[in-house]
Amino acid sequence: MEIRVYVPGSCGELVQGIYKGEPYLVTCPIEIYTEVAVSDSFKGHKGLGEKSLRALELVLNYLGIKKFPYGIRLTSMLPHGKGMASSSADIAAVCAGASAALGRKLTSGEIFKIAVAIEPTDPVFFSGLICANQFEGRVYNQYHNFPRLRISVFDTGGKVDTISFHQCARQVEADMPPPVFVSKSLPEMERQLADAATASAFANDAKLHKPCLKELVELSRQKGALGVNAAHSGTVLGVLWPEAMKIEMINNASAYIESRLPQLKLLCQTKLTCGGVFYK
Repeated sequence: MEIRVYVPGSCGELVQGIYKGEPYLVTCPIEIYTEVAVSDSFKGHKGLGEKSLRALELVLNYLGIKKFPYGIRLTSMLPHGKGMASSSADIAAVCAGASAALGRKLTSGEIFKIAVAIEPTDPVFFSGLICANQFEGRVYNQYHNFPRLRISVFDTGGKVDTISFHQCARQVEADMPPPVFVSKSLPEMERQLADAATASAFANDAKLHKPCLKELVELSRQKGALGVNAAHSGTVLGVLWPEAMKIEMINNASAYIESRLPQLKLLCQTKLTCGGVFYK
């Protein structure tokens, strides 16, 4: 028996704030994944950190199982402390893989409730884009029709401890309503999404300053970008490009931006994708 589960990470959040006293974020899942393999061909817990081990413990408690009878291995391409949902993806993948091996695939909602018991959670394991309360595990909206914007992920440097950061910073979150994506035109929807993300990135800068955010927005728009999004509790910034823009143009523009703003490091090129839990 072998089960493989994949959960995407993120490039920060598209939007994050507080509306009528309720915190929320809108996910920004990307094509970089955490993988969990569960098998009876090996034993032990391989690659699981403290949060992932806690997730396994909570899943067993939830299902009424005393001991996990299989080997479980976690591997991830997501860096920690950057605001790329590495811990959320790890926790979700462990929950999904372990429960599937035990004959009971947890829903995304069940995983969300387990995850927020461990830490504030980016719900990238829901299908589509999600607007949700990252502290209490409540989903407000789910978007399935959205543009697959291309994203250049830049790092401003350093790391952020998510749990400690949220304990100190929650009270100064920007007060703004969640975005509503209503246009049926792809260019208009791209612009709506990018404008909301850029506004949220600037609003968040008072809480967690990102070097040269203003300069990045100006330079990237000169090269054809729609806007910029930020990791609201991390170090990355994403330059948002139209879905139809050619990769070669994006690569050249990103290299130019990096040369003009040496405080930033280009981590990867990716695109906005559908969140979820993927089984193999």
